[in-house]
Amino acid sequence: GQRVEEEEHHSLETFTFYLSEPLSKERVEAFSDGVYAIVATLLILDICEDNVPDPREVEEKFHSSLLEALSEYGPNYLAYFGSFVTIGLLWFVHHSLFLYVTKATRLMGLLNILSLAFIGGLPLAYQLTSEFAEKSHNEIEAIQVSCVITFFASIFQFAIWTTALLNEEETLHAFARYGGKEHAFMFAKLALYPCVSLGAFFLTCLLSEFSTAIFHLMQIVIPFAFLALRIFVRISLTAIKSVMSLSRRKVVLLEEEEACLSPNETLS
Repeated sequence: GQRVEEEEHHSLETFTFYLSEPLSKERVEAFSDGVYAIVATLLILDICEDNVPDPREVEEKFHSSLLEALSEYGPNYLAYFGSFVTIGLLWFVHHSLFLYVTKATRLMGLLNILSLAFIGGLPLAYQLTSEFAEKSHNEIEAIQVSCVITFFASIFQFAIWTTALLNEEETLHAFARYGGKEHAFMFAKLALYPCVSLGAFFLTCLLSEFSTAIFHLMQIVIPFAFLALRIFVRISLTAIKSVMSLSRRKVVLLEEEEACLSPNETLS
């Protein structure tokens, strides 16, 4: 009876602390970089195979004008660039996240694999949004599938950071912890794509004119908007610090002037 109780207690204890055991951070990063590289390569393979005009078609249909022939495949190229920008920004967020992670755990590795599983579905989302006809029911459904894939790929990244915050003293650099210098920016980076993908999903339900072109333009604009926001915040913080330093200098100068004055002058 004692052995059975000890075995049950041991198995319970192992199960409880199993996910918090350390995991090689370097191997997690190497595996993730490989998945991102393969997914980005799969996008350009579709462009090379299916979306390059035939030389005879260029001569007969477009009067030997390659630019006119390429313009016919404009939506496909826009879908490619939008999807590639999404993969690139998700990789950048992943890189920023693990830059501040000092120790990875098995739970973080599991969440990372779930995120990579949806990252691998982005080429499928690209094919869906580039193949269906414009202003059709299938086009809206293809956008919704893309939004769902992007949402889950990014929300699991957010879950990794949330898990690291639960034991931040061991797993996170001081800059990314609560009250740290980069904490607010890390929250903004990791919450960016979940919020945008949800917003785009609900827009497809409300706006019938929402198209793949608008969706992919949103994908391309998002990184530049976030960069502009970061620059604006930096400039605002610098301006606030300069104003605060000037006010402090004035207070110090007034105190020095009062200290130099005689008691009679201060009373007057």
